[in-house]
Amino acid sequence: MTPSAYLARMLAVAVLASVGLVACEGHDTCGPSRGVVAKVIDGDTVELDSGERVRYLMIDTPETTSEIECWGPEAKQYNIDRVLGKTIELRYDQQCTDRYGRLLAFVEVDGENLNRTMIAEGYACVLHISPNGDDVVSDYNAVENSARAVSAGLWGACDENPC
Repeated sequence: MTPSAYLARMLAVAVLASVGLVACEGHDTCGPSRGVVAKVIDGDTVELDSGERVRYLMIDTPETTSEIECWGPEAKQYNIDRVLGKTIELRYDQQCTDRYGRLLAFVEVDGENLNRTMIAEGYACVLHISPNGDDVVSDYNAVENSARAVSAGLWGACDENPC
């Protein structure tokens, strides 16, 4: 490659990176592709050791931060047990952040989709905010219906709709 062709290529990569079309190693255009969980905020939000907060896509867990809702402490503890101090993989969808500046992601730990698992085990309800999750909403709703049918977790513990 000629020096001028090399410079032109590097300039093109720099321009694309500046507008968010090229991902850096270990990052995609939204944020890091993995990180170590330094703190669990609640059942559906964590803070990485880099300081970024991640809100799990497609799920909602009962509250423990502003008030204590039925099954909220259990959902938070489940999240602590699964991710605290561990490296998690992050997969983003259409919208990268929410109005609070948190990254929005599907979270994998040890190769398992934690968002889906929390619904299946009754620690979370489906929360679909389009366009994120449009490709998995049918599956997630079916998983929630199965959890409801067997009164898993919050579905057996809470008298009213927990989410």
